[in-house]
Amino acid sequence: MAAPTPLLAVRGSDGTSLLHGPPTCGESSGFQRDARQSRYVTFSRDGTLFGWCNGQKVSVVKTSDSSVLRTFDLPKTALLEFSPLNTILATWQPYTKTQDNPQGDPNLQLWDLQDGSLLKALYQKKAEAWCPSWSEDEKIAVRSVNNELHFFENNDFNTIANKLHMQKVSDFVLSPGCQPSKVAVYVPGSKGAPSFVRLYQYPVFGGPTAALANKSFFKADRVSMLWNKKATAVLVTASTEVDKTGASYYGEQTLHYLAVNGESAVVQLPKNGPIYDVVWSPNSTDFCVVYGFMPAKATIFNLKCDPVFDFGTGPRNAAYYSPQGHILVLAGFGNLRGQMEVWDVKKYKQVCKPQAPDSTHFFWCPDGEHVVTATCSPRLRVSNGYKIWHYTGTVLYKQDTPAGAELWEVRWQPFPDGTYPERAVKYQAAPGQLGSTEARPTQAYRPPALRNKPATASSKLHEEEPPQNMRPGAVGDKQLSKSALKNQKKREAKKAAKQEGKPEAPEPQSNPAPTNNSQSGPTCGDPETDKKIKNLKKKLKAIEELKEQQASGKALQKNQLEKVEKERQLLKELEELELGV
Repeated sequence: MAAPTPLLAVRGSDGTSLLHGPPTCGESSGFQRDARQSRYVTFSRDGTLFGWCNGQKVSVVKTSDSSVLRTFDLPKTALLEFSPLNTILATWQPYTKTQDNPQGDPNLQLWDLQDGSLLKALYQKKAEAWCPSWSEDEKIAVRSVNNELHFFENNDFNTIANKLHMQKVSDFVLSPGCQPSKVAVYVPGSKGAPSFVRLYQYPVFGGPTAALANKSFFKADRVSMLWNKKATAVLVTASTEVDKTGASYYGEQTLHYLAVNGESAVVQLPKNGPIYDVVWSPNSTDFCVVYGFMPAKATIFNLKCDPVFDFGTGPRNAAYYSPQGHILVLAGFGNLRGQMEVWDVKKYKQVCKPQAPDSTHFFWCPDGEHVVTATCSPRLRVSNGYKIWHYTGTVLYKQDTPAGAELWEVRWQPFPDGTYPERAVKYQAAPGQLGSTEARPTQAYRPPALRNKPATASSKLHEEEPPQNMRPGAVGDKQLSKSALKNQKKREAKKAAKQEGKPEAPEPQSNPAPTNNSQSGPTCGDPETDKKIKNLKKKLKAIEELKEQQASGKALQKNQLEKVEKERQLLKELEELELGV
């Protein structure tokens, strides 16, 4: 059976439309474009339903034939979501109150999609985390209410089946998958106490040993928690608004790992700087982190938080795994130039390096073969539009938004796991009429005074670090261990020293003068004497630097002047040692 063709939802100032996806792209003939400006669009989790709100009503259609399933007269609706099994539609509108109604009306509604009836109306003042979180079988739903987590069973929102009460619970994430459901809970620190994240398995919440895992940490104004697909571990990115050391404009971030078996650790990142992105691989056994001051590093870690592969440095701030997990895209969007690095993560081999300038959005197609990049408002209000690519760098379809119009969002239709099997990675660019946009090698900016001179290490703004398997010392596709690389460097240095130590022709010396401290003289064979000579030369070099500073007009300290006065004495000692007296 042929795999289905995915749809792409497009929302902008000129309305909402559905596009049938690659390999041939065009507007879906069955879906009637809605010319009204939509506030929100969404697909159901299995992709069979599509819903949107346009300021007049909420509409739900079937994606198979675009037939209308339900419409709701809800002109103020701003957000909507489907439950995992498509039994409930949740809608949210901004909370308002008046003098006549100081309590306000419930603004979160849960609708039965079978008969269109209202199941429950609730109060939800903030748009953040507005929608209840369901388990995939809909046996459990959870909401955060007044620092408590309220659990509901079998979509019965009239009865609270269980509660998790902790002081000042500010965030939670329900695990993916079916039973047994787990929940990660974050409690911010206060009055000198640390913040912490705990993992629980429903419905065991009471008692000192109820938590599956616990991780406490300081320096956290907010956190983001990310479960892996198998619900065995959570990655917690803790962030502060301000870096008190002044090293980073973005504040300070740390990455923590928690597993349901009780293990926890801090993920050690080799380069200082912000953490831009953290993403789990779909196989749930490793994760990728993009971090460090620009040019940022990207590294894959395993479940022991040990580095598996280092991609080196580059202009990047995001990472995207394909749905099948066999391809990884490292990209630099937003305030970067839109360079993308496409990697085969099984062979750790780069496929291509296309460029999508001014892009603000990137999404993988469920087939694992195509991606979409878009330039959307309000992030950028000019040059709006989107492109559909093959992962080898070929642009298959391009749509520019007309002048005066804005593009707000593009979104792929999701499909259940296993709909699209994994295919072998191709390294040759796919055919396409629009061609590819492989990034041209660009030269770094050099000041006018250095442009006609050869590049030196001091003229570089930063050191570029190549991927792990392209560095000196890498054998085949694997890199030597730290100790092996260290021993190899020692052997090379020893070999070079031996070659330099062989005199081409003996030169008799007569009346040797004191050697300049910047030159290295021959060794006498006694390690202790060689060590003393080395220390004396080091001191004489420091004295020379002090004399240069004094000549340039800088006033020396008392201890520095004392060092300069000892120059004759040190020269005499050096001469005696070198003569063997």
